[in-house]
Amino acid sequence: MRFLISLAFSVLSSAIAHAAPVFFPAGSGDADAPILTVYSSLDEPLARPMIVGFQKANPDVAVRYEDMLTGEIYDRIVKETDAGQKTADFAFSSAMDLQVKLSNDGYAQRSDLPMSGRWPAWANWRNTAYALTFEPAVFVYHKPSFKDERPPATRAEFVDYLKRKGSAVFGRIGTYDIERSGVGFLFMSRDQEQFGDIWTVIRAMGAAGVKLYSTSQAILERVSDGRFVLGYNILGSYAADWASRHPDVGIVLPRDYTVVMSRIGLVPQAAAAPELGRRYLEFFMSKEGQTIMARELQIPAVSPDVAGENTANTMQEMLGAQLKPVPVSPGLMVYLDQVKRARLIARWNEMLRLQ
Repeated sequence: MRFLISLAFSVLSSAIAHAAPVFFPAGSGDADAPILTVYSSLDEPLARPMIVGFQKANPDVAVRYEDMLTGEIYDRIVKETDAGQKTADFAFSSAMDLQVKLSNDGYAQRSDLPMSGRWPAWANWRNTAYALTFEPAVFVYHKPSFKDERPPATRAEFVDYLKRKGSAVFGRIGTYDIERSGVGFLFMSRDQEQFGDIWTVIRAMGAAGVKLYSTSQAILERVSDGRFVLGYNILGSYAADWASRHPDVGIVLPRDYTVVMSRIGLVPQAAAAPELGRRYLEFFMSKEGQTIMARELQIPAVSPDVAGENTANTMQEMLGAQLKPVPVSPGLMVYLDQVKRARLIARWNEMLRLQ
């Protein structure tokens, strides 16, 4: 499991406040250099190594980087395009559903790149929207609370543990509030597709007094100090950062199945400089860019050409079919239908209230 502990902090979009754009002058020193504009849900300090790497390979390009909420990225691109204005040259977001909707609705353009044909089929939607990371959903646990037994490693074991411990763990379980957390809703919708008995898990968490939060940090803080014994479906890249800095936090990749989400990159249809957007996307997908992703950004790389710690290749070699990546496809848009979304949330709340 050494590879997992090397995964590091990756800020959830719901926790990011709007920041002022950051400008990176061209390495060539040309004050009139063309400017690549990036809209991204990844915090600028975390993205900086990728920008620096790109500019080393492209010293003739300046970069304007705007980090914002995932919903804001979608809204900006749609509104600017519909108004006949130019928009970002590259968009990078953890909201898989919104990125695919941009692509499906004609707000993204095709990018045929050197790696397009070799990119994993599930991670490439019509050479328009590309999954660029490989981030699992994990169980987290308070190690001292499990000194006499191993932590749950499947959903059935998770339910059994909650039932056996009863009042001893009541109110000490945490997971995402799927009404407020986009990644939480994504993981829950995939659970419903992957596990026919998922509502037994939700009922068991309700009976155990589960606490709901919109961010990983709130849950991990409570697991690390022992207020919580377990966290369910936590984004692994964020959990691993806590595990590396808080030795009492343990991580389990569920053995029955492990959902894997990705951040998606695309070139908007109304990009001011689409050729620059494609150059940045090509760098993101290159062996050099994906190595920077895994080693410096500390977010798992998806490229088939990159191996070692913190990569999809290593995880797949170790875990095989246990891993269930979320495909980049129109299927992601199902729960953007407000009726279907409301129905899933209503059932979620009903299962929790039954207890």
